[in-house]
Amino acid sequence: MTTGATCSIDEVLRGLESCTGSVRMTSSKALATLSETEPERVYPRFAEIAALLRSPNQIVQWNAARALASLARVDSQGRLEHILPLYLHPLTGSKLITACNVVGAAPAIARAKPHLADRIASRILRVESATFPTPECMHVARGHAVRALDEMYPYLKRRKPVLAFVRRQLDNPRNSTRKAAAAFLKRHAVK
Repeated sequence: MTTGATCSIDEVLRGLESCTGSVRMTSSKALATLSETEPERVYPRFAEIAALLRSPNQIVQWNAARALASLARVDSQGRLEHILPLYLHPLTGSKLITACNVVGAAPAIARAKPHLADRIASRILRVESATFPTPECMHVARGHAVRALDEMYPYLKRRKPVLAFVRRQLDNPRNSTRKAAAAFLKRHAVK
């Protein structure tokens, strides 16, 4: 597989079917990069990329989430709205890194499609009650949620639940999560 700008979307999607792990990984990263840099070229393959959210390979799932978030800005057909429940499903718990990748990509969707911001935020808030393998995983997920909600805050109409969640994170045992919550409240001048 070629890399960089010479890489075709067909090559990338074929690479995702490879038996070789390194080829799948390189291809999934290339998919995310192509979607970010040339979303118009990738958008016609939206359905194939959305199907990757169900891949048994988590790295493929992570990069598919990133790719789809990048495609939001050219999604003139509203395809993302239709798959949003599947896209946000990892926020219910179990796989921390998958959930964090979805949370981290979500602000790009909110920027491109502000009408979805409240819907996305309400799902992000579910990380507070999600079941992750350890308490530390739960604290990490909450920190990622605070940072994503911080980016999404200008697009939110229903801010009270978000503010309540962020305020609760001021007591989070994880230092970085507490700091993110304090920075959020300071940045948005919320007392």
